[in-house]
Amino acid sequence: MTRQARDIVVTGRVQGVGYRPFVYVTAHELGITGSVLNGSGKVFIHAEGAADDLDRLEAALTGRAPPLARPRLASSTAGELTGATIFEIRASDAATEPEIHVPPDLFTCDECLAELTGPDERRFGYPFINCTQCGPRYTLITAMPYDRPNTSMAGFELCADCRAEYLSPLDRRFHAQPLACPVCGPTLVFTEAADTPVGGRLAAECLSLTEHSAARRPPSGVPIGAIDQTIAALEAGQIVAVKGVGGYHLLCDAANDDSVRRLRERKRRPDKPLAVMFPWRGADGLDAVREHLQLDEVTAAAIVDPARPIVLACKRTPFRLSPGLAPGLSELGVFLPYSPLHHQLLAAFGRPLVATSGNISGEPVITDNAEAQRRLAAIVDAFLHHDRPIVRPADDPVVRPMAGGARTLRLGRGLAPLELELPQAVPRPVLATGGHMKVTVALAWDRRVVISPHIGDLDSPRSNEVFNHIISDIQNLYNVKYEMIVCDLHPGYASGRWALQQGLPLLKIQHHSAHASSLAGEHPDVGNWLVFAWDGVGYGSDGSLWGGEALAGRPGGWDRVASFRPFRLVGGDKAGREPWRSAAALAWEIGSNDIDVGGRLAAESFDPFNKRTKHSAARRPPTNDEISLALEAWQKRISTFETSAVGRLFDAAATLVLGRGMASFEGQGPME
Repeated sequence: MTRQARDIVVTGRVQGVGYRPFVYVTAHELGITGSVLNGSGKVFIHAEGAADDLDRLEAALTGRAPPLARPRLASSTAGELTGATIFEIRASDAATEPEIHVPPDLFTCDECLAELTGPDERRFGYPFINCTQCGPRYTLITAMPYDRPNTSMAGFELCADCRAEYLSPLDRRFHAQPLACPVCGPTLVFTEAADTPVGGRLAAECLSLTEHSAARRPPSGVPIGAIDQTIAALEAGQIVAVKGVGGYHLLCDAANDDSVRRLRERKRRPDKPLAVMFPWRGADGLDAVREHLQLDEVTAAAIVDPARPIVLACKRTPFRLSPGLAPGLSELGVFLPYSPLHHQLLAAFGRPLVATSGNISGEPVITDNAEAQRRLAAIVDAFLHHDRPIVRPADDPVVRPMAGGARTLRLGRGLAPLELELPQAVPRPVLATGGHMKVTVALAWDRRVVISPHIGDLDSPRSNEVFNHIISDIQNLYNVKYEMIVCDLHPGYASGRWALQQGLPLLKIQHHSAHASSLAGEHPDVGNWLVFAWDGVGYGSDGSLWGGEALAGRPGGWDRVASFRPFRLVGGDKAGREPWRSAAALAWEIGSNDIDVGGRLAAESFDPFNKRTKHSAARRPPTNDEISLALEAWQKRISTFETSAVGRLFDAAATLVLGRGMASFEGQGPME
């Protein structure tokens, strides 16, 4: 048999997904000798063996790769025979030219779930179980390459049993960087909102990225009763803040009207829909979901997707969960457990739980124990903390099934950072800063672009702090420094003001051109477009507020060929939260003053619990004085602006058809 040597380079998503152990096992199966190693995002393979076996190895590298890997064969060339007698996994080489791919956070795999629930398993009941096919990634990586010293697990020294697994190429936990067990890994602590953690354990608020010496951790992984105490609190109707993978969730019984009402009152969120997490039940995990929601094939597939996103699904009639979950809407945001801790909580509770973001509305989700204890104590009754630091926030992604597929509405944990290939290379690294609400940022270089998870609205100091952190972070992770910035044309956006302060070449993009280019970017084979860009409000190139546009052309060359007829609105930013202003303005625009905007808007009609709450003012009708003052301002053109926004037309329709005079969150009337 004539032996040959081949040098193979594989790129794509090949870190943090068990790719090197897969190559090792495959090479052994084929009788191939040589080595495999990581090098800043690439995998380098030197293989020696018969030509047919080398061909089989090369085909397997992409055809039989681990399910969460996304490998691409970058090159395959003839190599020099070295006489290697074994196939080995070598240490990562950080000196090679970097092509970095940061892995997203992964849902708990079937094998780990079997261990989690197997009484004879070493990790039975351990809420931080993981392997190379599952567990946190993006939220605990501090630097690349993805090795344990470059994660927030660096301070947790592996016990002898875990170290043996970590070092064995044939073990599915070989180089599983978040590897842990009850002896050496993170711990849970349950505490009442006003108290410190029970049992004299390390106070949760004292934990930080650098404070994890073995001497300060208890010998067992789970304090007695931490999960049981959480379940007891939820059974009693309490609200519990639970630290997860990318931040805190606020949990309560989804069928308990009183719990849902108190959560809404305390969080000052009277109407905005709440996401619900369902127990994993049945052969496909969806039996509990089907009890309350209608699932077609696309919706079901989206819910069990590896990213485990929040998916909008239609409620069943009658709907047996609390009417306060998504009042006035036919859809509910649902998702399945994706971490071991979630699986344990949902299995023990046995029925759906509200699992909404642990944040102050509009801000990024809270990740730090001390900050959660400080800022969420007025909202929740108790906390379930853990001491595995979260390096960066990652809220849950949101997906809507439509037009035969699942469309991402919000990037987040499991889907981000989203890495895409550009149709052509950019001449120099570019940072795009997004808009002002629901912000993400993107970094592009060569033919690559990386989009961050959802950050939030840039209306608070913390949102802007996280915005700055993510921009710095994404550059450090991918080892790319932006040399140019792209921002929205709107002069009042915080993201645009930040961009101006950086002193770099700056390109301002018209809001709706960006929408159109985003669509065109998904279909690079289309040369010319007619795009209908309809939204709430975006700053137009003529200084007016657009939002109902027809744009023709292609990215970099859009012409505004048509627009909805503009109308004058009064009240500035108030119009988005007071839909009656749009209805009144449309009436006044056509010369009618006999519209009864306020008379038919009864506050109680919008309360899902059929009783007034402290925040029912958000649903109240406008007073006659408010309407008269608005009309006078409109007539005199005081504090008015013109807009073609289709979103404001939907606001007006919600007022005229449904009596929705006030909105407590953006888009409430149109959604209803």
